[in-house]
Amino acid sequence: MSELSDLDRFCPEGQAPKLQHIGVFTSGGDAPGMNAAIRSVVRTGIQNGIQVTGIRQGYRGLLASEFEPLDSRRMGNTLQRGGTFLKTARLPEFKDSNIRKKAAEIVRDAGFDALVCIGGDGSFTGARLLWTEHKIPVIGIPGTIDNDIFGTEATIGFDTAVNAAVEAIDRIRDTADSHDRLFIVEVMGRDSGFIAIETGLAAGAEEIFFTDNPVTVDDAIDHIRRGITSGKKSSILIAAEGQKPGRAYDLAESIRKKSGFEAKVCILGHVLRGGAPTVFDRNLASRMGAGAIEALRRGYCDAMMAFVRGRITAVPLREVIGKRKHVPAEWIKLAQTLSN
Repeated sequence: MSELSDLDRFCPEGQAPKLQHIGVFTSGGDAPGMNAAIRSVVRTGIQNGIQVTGIRQGYRGLLASEFEPLDSRRMGNTLQRGGTFLKTARLPEFKDSNIRKKAAEIVRDAGFDALVCIGGDGSFTGARLLWTEHKIPVIGIPGTIDNDIFGTEATIGFDTAVNAAVEAIDRIRDTADSHDRLFIVEVMGRDSGFIAIETGLAAGAEEIFFTDNPVTVDDAIDHIRRGITSGKKSSILIAAEGQKPGRAYDLAESIRKKSGFEAKVCILGHVLRGGAPTVFDRNLASRMGAGAIEALRRGYCDAMMAFVRGRITAVPLREVIGKRKHVPAEWIKLAQTLSN
């Protein structure tokens, strides 16, 4: 983690930064708590004499100048809402330097002194390029249910997604136990296993399939058989979706062919993206939103707000982008120990 002194500045040391008007937007996949982050940015900004404008539809809306003035009253009744009222979108075209140049011109024409970007790794990549190429000051706030952003222990939306998954699996276990069945529950997570491991730990899964955990179908079958020998009648397996949703069906078929065990499949999918954010996510988002304004007020940019050991700090985007965040090995070991 880095202190503010390690961050880039958009104004000379000792000089008061120009910060009268900023833009805030959400980008990439939506996550519960994004509205709480927007609310915090707006109200903290206004408290410090800063005008805040919402940019709708992320980078796509920026290029179309889809702006919405935001004030404290507009922030009413947003804290508890899932999704993002500013909407969000993906824009692969932002990889084009000419598109980024146009975006920078629009930012300047709109009178924005800085931007706050709420999103994930891809969104931060675009934000950083706006700074390095065009000196548009940007602060990032990590918003993604996957918790796959390097440099922060938690991202906005992750806690809500895990709680939703555990609630669903608790219900599934009731019917699995009633019918002596094997269930495979698929959660989101293409390259990240954080939802899978935390859900598996909290729900008492027998096996958890995700990238950082080298468990095989044969391992799962052996585990199920040991459980049956000891008197266990039902089992729950958790699988991260991997490269394509529906991976759980492939696992179920492999298990059937190798063992004869019939597995019921439940894919939670985008259910995990929606719903009211948990207390943890609301407060995390609120603290990060306020932190983003504080960093900008002190003249710092090209950074992401991060949650580390209970504190909100700032990490340079150059230390975040493109780095893979791995599930701690001790979590995997604990899951294996508790599932026996």
